Amino acid sequence: MSDKILLAHGSGGKLAHELVEKSFLQAFSNPLLAKLDDSATFDFSGRLAFTTDSYVVNPIFFPGGDIGKLAVCGTVNDLAMAGAVPLYLSLSFIIEEGLPQQDLMQIVSSVKEAAEEAEVQVITGDTKVVDRGTADKLFINTAGVGMVPEGVDISGSKAEPGDKVILSGTIGDHGIAVLSQREGLSFSTKLQSDCAPLNKLVADIIKVSPQIHCLRDPTRGGLATTLNELATQSKAGIKIEEEKIPVREEVYAACEMLGFDPLHVANEGKLVAIVAPEDADAVLGRMQQNIYGRDAAIIGEVRQEHPGRVVMRTKLGASRIVDMLVGDLLPRIC
Repeated sequence: MSDKILLAHGSGGKLAHELVEKSFLQAFSNPLLAKLDDSATFDFSGRLAFTTDSYVVNPIFFPGGDIGKLAVCGTVNDLAMAGAVPLYLSLSFIIEEGLPQQDLMQIVSSVKEAAEEAEVQVITGDTKVVDRGTADKLFINTAGVGMVPEGVDISGSKAEPGDKVILSGTIGDHGIAVLSQREGLSFSTKLQSDCAPLNKLVADIIKVSPQIHCLRDPTRGGLATTLNELATQSKAGIKIEEEKIPVREEVYAACEMLGFDPLHVANEGKLVAIVAPEDADAVLGRMQQNIYGRDAAIIGEVRQEHPGRVVMRTKLGASRIVDMLVGDLLPRIC
């Protein structure tokens, strides 16, 4: 095989079959994928969660991950935010002619590692190759299927006055890490993306409380946009405390330099949980026992006042409205 991806690798002929066999089948070997049918078939009973997403991050390699890890974690997390146990993924690779084979294999290895950590299987997929200059190296489209356990009913519309708002860790890590790689910014310590699969963290907190009303991962648009979405869906107000929101010093510094609000910067390994007040401490404690929730904090609560709005008490004691991100702060971030 050539050390570069050629248009012929997307032709459906011999080179295409060699690419699939050597790059994908070896990495994701499982009985459902091994059949090589046009559709994977599997048995299920119960309530399904289904999601789809596309990943166009630039650059495709960044501190703490790459587009392959991001694609798996992002899809797994979307399923987990519905309370589902992720089971199966599909992956479609749109590859630009000229991508080094070594880069593709590194990304496939990242997909494999992330899928193994999340305990999901890649059971179907597709590969297309497009002309040089028309895809910016590599795009990945995904779909995911998971099972929602009996008794779990989580939705953005279920927040109730008095509920506590819990954030699983520091915000802005992913957005600033990708931007630093893209723009050549440097910091005194190495800032990495928080990209991670959160399904086991979700499973942990569901075991602790049946009263987790909302879950959401604050990706594009950051924490501010996510909280506004939840407030709008639930027709309730949300009040948060600025001093309780964990932010790394490097992220603060970068945001001050660039004129960004950390509340608007993307994350790929954090979640927001809105929980009944009597269970909030138990959920927080369980989060903090998980590697992906060590910096978790209760940052606010749901209110009857100002329905559909998010208000933040600042470190100076004043209050301000926290609005959704307007425009595109960091394009091509996921």
